[in-house]
Amino acid sequence: MDVVNRSGAAAKLVRAPKTAELIADQLRSRIVRGVLKKGDALPTEVELVKQFGVSRPTLREAFRILESESLIVVRRGSRGGVLVSSPETSVAARDFGLLLQMSGTTLADVYEARMVLEPAAAEMLATRATSNDIADLKAAAGELASMVNEGTENADLSEWSAATFRFHDLIMERSGNTTVALISAVLREVVTRHMERVVSSTTDPAVIEKQFKQTLRNFNKFIALVEAKDADGARALWASHMSHAGRKMLWGQLATESVIDLYF
Repeated sequence: MDVVNRSGAAAKLVRAPKTAELIADQLRSRIVRGVLKKGDALPTEVELVKQFGVSRPTLREAFRILESESLIVVRRGSRGGVLVSSPETSVAARDFGLLLQMSGTTLADVYEARMVLEPAAAEMLATRATSNDIADLKAAAGELASMVNEGTENADLSEWSAATFRFHDLIMERSGNTTVALISAVLREVVTRHMERVVSSTTDPAVIEKQFKQTLRNFNKFIALVEAKDADGARALWASHMSHAGRKMLWGQLATESVIDLYF
């Protein structure tokens, strides 16, 4: 609703927050600042009602707000209580996936975003990588190598895809940038489903094996660049790898499919 102020311009009425929202704000602040940690039990309803000076229905409404954000778990019954929780990336991934679907986002759009993020993460990783990071990259590449060396006969190609994306995930997770790592986590399901669709759409085992062998060679080249702390080289190689992979993953109908096509 608009009202007219003294200057004659329309102004929006500001809705006053409900009491339950204010209580949720206070408890949320304590949780995100670490005053209340995961697994901690909140005071009893009786204590909180007295502390905030509100009714039980108002307090329970605040609980519902925090529960919807995965910040608390409400256990009912004689041994019930309210425990502090923490949001799982799977919750964010589900909600973000729905937004992508409802926005009509194409797979090409998602892949374009990855082509921006992953080479940058590769550069950061090469600058900051620890010995543990390099060991984990080698282990992920080794896992894929053992599968590829066994050949496509009787192979579970979904496992090949999963192993491939574990390597991609490591680059994002170990880049040293929390925001980049979380973006990667929420995109993981979309990207994994897309990869499975690509593999299932390719019927020639020789083509599949050739593509994965090329991927494995790039993985090993990348690891060598990270070990040498060659940040520019790591970024350039990964940009080239992503560009080449994009041409393989976005062909024919796959180039115009939307994210929603992966789910329905």
